[in-house]
Amino acid sequence: MRHPDSAAPDAMTRRGWWLVILGWLIPGSAQVLAGSRRLGRFGLAATLFSWTAAILLGLGLMLWRSGVTSVLFAPIVGPILLTVVQIAIAGYGVLWMVLGIDTLRLVRLVKTRTPARYGIAVLSILLMVVSGGTAAYAASSVGAARDALGSIFGQSAAPVEPSDGYYNILLLGADSGDGRDSMRFDSISVVSINADTGATTITGIPRDIRDFPFSPGPMQDLYPDGFEGHGDPECGWDGGINQLRNAAENCRDDKGEGLYPDADSQGSSPGVEATKAAAEGILGIEIPYYVFIDMHGFADLIDALGGVEIEVTERLPKGGGPAWEGQPAEEWAIGWIEPGVQRMDGDTAQWYARSRYTTSDWDRMQRQRQLQQAILAQFTPTTVLTRFQEVANAGTDLVETDLPQSMLSYFVELGLKAKEQPVTTIELIPPLVDPEAPDFVVIRQMVADALHPPAPTPEPTE
Repeated sequence: MRHPDSAAPDAMTRRGWWLVILGWLIPGSAQVLAGSRRLGRFGLAATLFSWTAAILLGLGLMLWRSGVTSVLFAPIVGPILLTVVQIAIAGYGVLWMVLGIDTLRLVRLVKTRTPARYGIAVLSILLMVVSGGTAAYAASSVGAARDALGSIFGQSAAPVEPSDGYYNILLLGADSGDGRDSMRFDSISVVSINADTGATTITGIPRDIRDFPFSPGPMQDLYPDGFEGHGDPECGWDGGINQLRNAAENCRDDKGEGLYPDADSQGSSPGVEATKAAAEGILGIEIPYYVFIDMHGFADLIDALGGVEIEVTERLPKGGGPAWEGQPAEEWAIGWIEPGVQRMDGDTAQWYARSRYTTSDWDRMQRQRQLQQAILAQFTPTTVLTRFQEVANAGTDLVETDLPQSMLSYFVELGLKAKEQPVTTIELIPPLVDPEAPDFVVIRQMVADALHPPAPTPEPTE
């Protein structure tokens, strides 16, 4: 390899193939065999270090996953560590390319046989493209993870202990954007995750539910008898729970700072905190955290996952609704979602979650829960790894939350446990709940029974 017979084209051709393949499989090996040993040893050391780090990371995730993820997701250490990893991957990618170019020089193409000469050159170039592209993608993915963690998850919110064995998270969906001061939460639900098993229950709250109580706090002090009959048509809202953002923020001179002065510093807002208090009053559980999903970004997330599979039970129109009461859907619909099992892209899934003009709000709530479950089921490690950058970028534009970054490793563990179990859903809709006169005592008991089912009575022994 180091002192070949340059007058023997067959030997030089075999040598060329071996150097290119070995140099790509074990960067630095071609230089040790046939070139600068100093450069080769540096390349081999970098390669062995990279392999060792990757193996240790893999073993850590298999044997001590909670410890590894707690370090990676730590508010201060995590971003620094991910930045170091990103720089290291980028640097190794550059070294890999340099070694590939040097290997092509060592081959001495002019001494190889003519047909193989072009094949060796093309293979070498292709492998360098693969090497550089792989390193660039890996470095970019690490950077995207670091940026997403920093922009989505808060560092100031304090971790809390589970309440009665559960972490309850308020899940809100709406269209955000400039000029949406009167934004209303079109989708409201509470995700309850068992702190030990990861068992998940999703409770859907009708967006127009009225006459509801609040849990103890500023909103209960303001409305001690509940939200019955409250509204302000001049400010553009009535007494529904989906418009509490207006009641707590937009229709107040202080924009809600007097009600919830610490909301902004905790990654939340007065409107969200007021909705938390209402959901707690309705369901009878503590809700420390929220996740807001921007419906514009929702479509991007579906596309990032490669679509979502849904079984449609009835034909649904796409479009903003009728221009006048009674206008047939055939006249205003811009398209239709047909019955049957479908692989929906983001735009179709968004219409599926919104459509209600030919059905009802209750049907829409059930479809939204169906979509949530389908998305959770599709968030597999394979999907996330193969589409990581798209998912991370969509998440940055999609999600607002006050979940503290310091608890991410814990919730990752719970999420993996949750995927092994079916998701339970509770819909506060007819006939279980009368939307005109909801019985909140019955609702709270319904939620309590779902989260803490009574132990089966043992059969009497003879």
